[in-house]
Amino acid sequence: MPESTPKATLTTPPPPPATSAPHPRRWAAAVVMMTAALMDLLDVTIVNVAVPSIARDLHASAGDLQWLVSAYLLGFGATLIVSGHLGDRYGRRALFLTGTAGFGLASLACGIAQSPGQLIAARAVQGVMAAVLVPQVIGSFRTLFTGKERGAAFGMYGAVSGFASAVGLLLGGLLTDADLFGWGWRSVFLVNVPIAVTTFIGGLLLVPATKERSAGRPDVFGSVLLAAGLVAIVLPLVQGRENGWPLWGWLCLAAGVCAVAALALVEGRRRTARTTPLLPARAFRLPAFSFGVLVQLLFAVGMQGFFLVFAIWLQAGERYTPMQAGLVTVAFSAGGFLTAPVADSLAVTYGRVVLGAGALMMAGGFGWVWAAVTDASGTHTGAWPLTPGLLVAGAGLGFLVVPLVNVVLSAVPADLAGGASGIFSTAQQFGGALGAAAIGTVFFGHTAHGLTHALTTAMPWVTATFVACAALTTALPRRATTAET
Repeated sequence: MPESTPKATLTTPPPPPATSAPHPRRWAAAVVMMTAALMDLLDVTIVNVAVPSIARDLHASAGDLQWLVSAYLLGFGATLIVSGHLGDRYGRRALFLTGTAGFGLASLACGIAQSPGQLIAARAVQGVMAAVLVPQVIGSFRTLFTGKERGAAFGMYGAVSGFASAVGLLLGGLLTDADLFGWGWRSVFLVNVPIAVTTFIGGLLLVPATKERSAGRPDVFGSVLLAAGLVAIVLPLVQGRENGWPLWGWLCLAAGVCAVAALALVEGRRRTARTTPLLPARAFRLPAFSFGVLVQLLFAVGMQGFFLVFAIWLQAGERYTPMQAGLVTVAFSAGGFLTAPVADSLAVTYGRVVLGAGALMMAGGFGWVWAAVTDASGTHTGAWPLTPGLLVAGAGLGFLVVPLVNVVLSAVPADLAGGASGIFSTAQQFGGALGAAAIGTVFFGHTAHGLTHALTTAMPWVTATFVACAALTTALPRRATTAET
């Protein structure tokens, strides 16, 4: 189904489709929607620094800590694609408001949780509500803006995304250390509540109702099967170590893989255009796309796995305060800020070489951190020996991730671009959940010999993910070119 030009469906009488004027409050609406999306962008990283404080206060187990990260990412990843389709078909404004209100309520539930189970359940709901909210922002931007204004709107989104990921860890440490009103780590979640209330009111007043007139019917059953499959894959990785790797865990893992594979197979054979497929087979037949999704997934495995165990090691092992732990990660963010502005233009000229170099820089940077921790084994590790490695790894992130979407999606036909973009985002979320589960399991499995030993045991796996990313980039297009449709 060829992609049609998005058109706004407003609450006024039907306007002429080709000559309707831009919505007069489109930039005010964009600010409201970006503020709401900022809650998700911050929550991806802001919690990591607070994890040790949560563990002490709620007496959380190692598995609980892994689920604290994985539950959010799984909820997000499993819901993202279908919620985008729901917004396209039934209206983005209603889903935006639902997601904003739901995220605020889930954040409140996180902030008042009295047990690890309550917090994990609230985190899962947070992830689902974030997935309901975020696609409506992207879809609305495509409808409300055209030409240079659309580029400026997406540029604003990219800038805010980079800002959020950079300050999330630092803000998490600041809020936890500040102990506002005696809330401690709970501030990390409760700060979302007034933001959600404000943006919900702003959304009611300013965000127009838009939808995609040609959107097909969302595959709700497929989305449930996808969610079940992703959870079945992560569940035994988190719980297996504590339960002695029982048979049920391996059966659960196999069932999850089979469920996702079966969904892809069934949708590949589907001939009706009435239902929008979750996993369009035509996209996966393109090597550029399938290998690009693997790069995205492995990148997220390494990133989320590293920052989960690194935050625990810094605070529980090296006795850094949450604020100090957040400050250590500033070097990583600084590296990303240095390379992100030039990454796209370099990728246009040099193509996959830039992405491969970025992956190798990340592997080398985290390898430096690994070596610095190993050299200081038995003594306190200061921030300065870690800084060069974090700086190089952050610079590599800019070269790898910033141009990855453009290089890969440029090889996808236009009528598959929306679905392919959703799969790309889902791969990132699922990869993050997988990283927290798998690398967290390696780390917690060796804590009996000390947290430094546990970190140095986990770091080879972190480094290996980025070496694998570098190898996979050789299958990506040499240049970012538009595919013929």
